[in-house]
Amino acid sequence: MRIHSQVLLLFSVFVSFAHVSVCQSTFAPLNDDYYHLIERYELRHQKLSSKFHSGIKPFERKAVVEFLEEIEAEPRLEFNERDDANFRFLKWDSWEWTRDTANLVKGTFRRISEKTGRQRRLWAHPADLYSHRSKDFDIHVNFVTNNFIGKDGNLGKAVMFSGRGMELRGMINEKLGFYTYVSDNQGFFPRYVQDYTDHLNFPGEGLTKIGARKKNADFFSARGYITFHPLKSINLQFGHDKNFFGNGYRSLFLSDNSAPYLFLKLNTRIGRFNYTNLWTSMINNQDAPYPNLLRKKKYTAMHHLSVNITDRLNIGFFEAEVFARDSTGGGFDANYLNPIIFYRFVESYLGSSDNALLGLDFKWLALKNTSLYGQAMIDEFLSRDLFNGRKSWTRKYAFQLGAKRVDAFNIPNFDLQTEYNVVYPYTYSHRDGDRNYMHYKQPLAHPLEANFREFLGIARWQMNERLTLYGTMMLAKKGMDTAGLNYGGDLTLDYDTRVYDSGVHVAQGMVRRTRLFDLRFSYLLKQNLFLDYRMMKRKVAGFKTGAVPNTDLFSVGIRYNMPYRQQTF
Repeated sequence: MRIHSQVLLLFSVFVSFAHVSVCQSTFAPLNDDYYHLIERYELRHQKLSSKFHSGIKPFERKAVVEFLEEIEAEPRLEFNERDDANFRFLKWDSWEWTRDTANLVKGTFRRISEKTGRQRRLWAHPADLYSHRSKDFDIHVNFVTNNFIGKDGNLGKAVMFSGRGMELRGMINEKLGFYTYVSDNQGFFPRYVQDYTDHLNFPGEGLTKIGARKKNADFFSARGYITFHPLKSINLQFGHDKNFFGNGYRSLFLSDNSAPYLFLKLNTRIGRFNYTNLWTSMINNQDAPYPNLLRKKKYTAMHHLSVNITDRLNIGFFEAEVFARDSTGGGFDANYLNPIIFYRFVESYLGSSDNALLGLDFKWLALKNTSLYGQAMIDEFLSRDLFNGRKSWTRKYAFQLGAKRVDAFNIPNFDLQTEYNVVYPYTYSHRDGDRNYMHYKQPLAHPLEANFREFLGIARWQMNERLTLYGTMMLAKKGMDTAGLNYGGDLTLDYDTRVYDSGVHVAQGMVRRTRLFDLRFSYLLKQNLFLDYRMMKRKVAGFKTGAVPNTDLFSVGIRYNMPYRQQTF
């Protein structure tokens, strides 16, 4: 059986329960600025949310609103005018789930008719260009755009970006949710982004057209899914989008670094437990296409169990398999459709050489307004080589440790985050593009691939209700390949071409040190409409320094219903 029939069979089982499904919500798109606003209130509450598990993103809009209303009602917490503005911003963005829409918007929104239960008007709500609400059909339509223009001072060249499109979400009969997004994008980017695109692909996107002399990028973005609850505790989502496992700025399990992909996600939340199954169809874009020019397919099967051990401590377990089966691009293995089996056993049972990854993560609300979090990931675990002191190349593992502090130094709405990431050589790689941990020639986890150490420092200061300062510092040390030798930092290479079998260490090879400082001011003009001013300096020392010039970037931009394009690597 091919993937289509297998996945559709599983999907049809849940569809058969649609007649008993409960009220359904779509998901808030991944956006670091947006999700930080949500998570800072979990930190202030000093209690893990019962509405969602913060290490599994994106969140349902309904869960976000319920969480915010629960926090607002907490008598022991005090909120200033900036917090009130944030509550209003987040609830406006998912206003269909608020208890009292009329009071929420303070008279700017016409109350829904009690007789007909309908609301329909262009610009009827600050968060929507057009919306229509009734018992049978709910729809929200928005224009999306992101535009900036600036200059790379070191190169003396202009940079710019322009993206335009539409976003649509809604519900049918309050049971089936749907979402779609489409945008057309063009831009001239700094040299380091061009170099990254030369090596892998344009970060975060699929098919990208590179212009003459590789000066500009032109790409089309599209995402979409349907979702519903066949049972009260189970959510099913099927579509083309991104997912994120983790509590940090980076994820060593699954991040939003790569292009969107086709997926089927089954999420079960019961009490303190949240269990996520994710099956995906991805693209092996590093090998030659088939004779009919179709790009090769590869597949992943993942599951993540998240448990709130106490009201302040969460522990998670992660497992993933990456595989492909036949030369025609089909061949999803039905053995991996089992949602509650240990995938490593399945791999051994089949006698396959699929790429297996195991992980452990945690989040601890350790002190007032402070949390610690981390991840540890092992790629193809071999216990005999892990502690024998030989520093074998098979010690392919990665770990992360981070901390967040909100209202730091008793400064209201001044939030700090530090994070340390280490990925050992050859981690995430395999013998070919069918089994390495990549999609569309982009890492599924960290954008720096492997063989590196990285320190991140992030400061967010909301100076008033509309103006927010974001500062990001990245210090990275990565071992680069040279003279055709594979030192373990390039995931596209066959790990059998490695330089060493033992004595392997982080940042081996030719060392490249990167320092990046990014400062951004964002001013909220109206709901989801931002004016951005950015200053970014990126300095590279070591390997091929002259070939990768430093970046001294200044830009101004305006965006509406689109996240900020950070590109921190």
